[in-house]
Amino acid sequence: MNTTHGWKKWSVIILLLIPTLTGITFVNLIPMFYNFRLSFTNADRLSHNGRDAAHAWQDVGLQNYQTLIAELVTPAAVASFAKLIIVLLPLVVVNIFARRMTRNKLVPPDTRMVWLGGVAATIILWLVLNGGDALNVLTQNSFFVVLLRSTLYVIFCMPFFLLVGLVLALILNNPDIRFKSFWRTLLIIPWAVPTFITALIWQFFFRDAGTINLVFQSLNIQDPKSPIHWLSNPQLAFFAIVLVNIWMSYPFFMTIILGALQSIPADMYEAAEVDGATWWISLTRITIPMLRPAVLPAVVLSSITTFQMFNTVYLITQGGPVSGVGKPGATDLVMTYAYSQTFKSGNYGYIGAFAVIIFVILLAATLLSLRVTNVTRGAYE
Repeated sequence: MNTTHGWKKWSVIILLLIPTLTGITFVNLIPMFYNFRLSFTNADRLSHNGRDAAHAWQDVGLQNYQTLIAELVTPAAVASFAKLIIVLLPLVVVNIFARRMTRNKLVPPDTRMVWLGGVAATIILWLVLNGGDALNVLTQNSFFVVLLRSTLYVIFCMPFFLLVGLVLALILNNPDIRFKSFWRTLLIIPWAVPTFITALIWQFFFRDAGTINLVFQSLNIQDPKSPIHWLSNPQLAFFAIVLVNIWMSYPFFMTIILGALQSIPADMYEAAEVDGATWWISLTRITIPMLRPAVLPAVVLSSITTFQMFNTVYLITQGGPVSGVGKPGATDLVMTYAYSQTFKSGNYGYIGAFAVIIFVILLAATLLSLRVTNVTRGAYE
């Protein structure tokens, strides 16, 4: 009887999983294996236009991978990598030391001075080892430039996601705020609007004759004859795509943080107030630690999504402005660069290898972040 019951149970589970497994197979696994096979060939646009395109491909082994990383294994590049690792080493040591200081402590100690020392050591090493020259050597490689820029894009966006989301969530969680439902609905609109509509609206804002320049001119901040070229200047264009991504992503974090805030027991704040804790101490010693289990998974998922951002960047800047032929644009991230190489240059085999390397990097970064943050620990306990 138990055997029959167990067989029926597993049959139901398998039947429920079949649609999902089928979708994963056809939408993810088969394209991944096809791309992996493509990365070892010289497939390009010309071979695809031929009548027997598949037979026109030639196996080139690891040539595409060697092309991607060739400039990163030269003596100068290896030395530059070593310098940058040494420069960042103090921050790694400080992170480990700070985690040990706060581990299993009911009241976490103040680690600000420790982090300040780590940042100071990093700055000193950067100046002593001439980190600027080391970075310039590495930025001669398109693959490294795109990868570094995508990483910086994530680094710039994530703190503002958290900061804006936390500030708005704290305001909406205040019992003195009236019409909370109205404000919550209003603030979540940027997340609800389709991303391509938002991107096109912001693209219009950033034009030379767009809304932002017109506002500046009406306030006499800007000369009408010399508007700010937001999308033609590399730094301003990068700032623009960061700003738009913050606008579209803060409601996600605001919603998560607001829900987590409402789950914190009120008696914890009452006890802290009785002990003489200030608002800042309550925020840093109670609110933020209690928000960690809810926020960390969102940070990991949002980091991966931001790293793979395509539609917003492409609709606003198309990866530009471009500084030269064959070089990635000032706002080319991994997805826009892959799109450009695939559909404009037709380098299918090359970009297949590029996609494989990016997949491995993202997988490693995800596993490392899950290990460091322990965001999935509760699922297995």
